[in-house]
Amino acid sequence: MNDYFHIRLADDQIRAISSIGLAHLGDGVYELLVRTWLCAHGRATGKGLHRAAVELVRAPSQARRAERILPLLTPEESAVYKRGRNAHVHTIPHNASRSDYLKATALECLLGDLYLRGKRERINELFNVMMEEENDAI
Repeated sequence: MNDYFHIRLADDQIRAISSIGLAHLGDGVYELLVRTWLCAHGRATGKGLHRAAVELVRAPSQARRAERILPLLTPEESAVYKRGRNAHVHTIPHNASRSDYLKATALECLLGDLYLRGKRERINELFNVMMEEENDAI
């Protein structure tokens, strides 16, 4: 039986996944982190929890957070980020600019890649940097 909570794929398997596929997975990773962060910080009340989560996972919010971690990325991580940023997306949500949406896709692609490589500590490190501004507001 595969353990999908602790999966680790080989480099060639990860390269075979499209950037949109990695972003799809990374979107789920990011959403889980955001929901966990909100609950851990006492924001676990019905509508307020949902609204806070939606605000944090919107493309403009993700784009701002991506900007915070760019200087910290390794060359390999930067390459994955750029791969996601250059993905061929066909639809952009109304609440996002094309630039923000591509940065959000790039961030999600990076998170998907790191997840499939089993780099949970690195994901956590980057997520903590992304959320520093939110932590200061608490």
